[in-house]
Amino acid sequence: MNSTHPQPQKNAPQAVLHARWDCNGGAEPPLGAHLITSRTGYFHHGIYVGNRRVVHYAGLSGSLHAGPVEEVSLTQFAADNPVWIRYRAAPRFDGKEAVGRARSRIGECRYRLLTNNCEHFCNWCRYGEHRSDQVRSYLVHPLAALNMGLRLLSRLLARGDSGRLVA
Repeated sequence: MNSTHPQPQKNAPQAVLHARWDCNGGAEPPLGAHLITSRTGYFHHGIYVGNRRVVHYAGLSGSLHAGPVEEVSLTQFAADNPVWIRYRAAPRFDGKEAVGRARSRIGECRYRLLTNNCEHFCNWCRYGEHRSDQVRSYLVHPLAALNMGLRLLSRLLARGDSGRLVA
């Protein structure tokens, strides 16, 4: 789907709608939108703050060292992958409030894969909830978690000379 206006995907899990967003089109997602992009073995999450910028918990998304909450370009956030907008009913905070909440944590460096990751961060910004459906899914399905771990390990072993991970 390459429309500049995302269309909700009705087959998304748990009554959550996802819409693929054409990053190269002219339309922008709403301020405070919860963005998702794929990485090797998992999905990476961020909050859209306008002007093609995203605040996200860098975590382990680009190196072997846990990164801080930071504001980056949409291009850097997407890392050459499609971007989706996550829609859930009744956010506690409107777009401007979510942006303010996201920016209030820039520089924080307390990333924890299972308890304080990029999805926890986005759900806190939008809903005031500290939760990660992705982590819950891996805890319920340990074989899926093992598979993800093996893919991440192979990615770590293929890292470049600069210490940056190969996508």
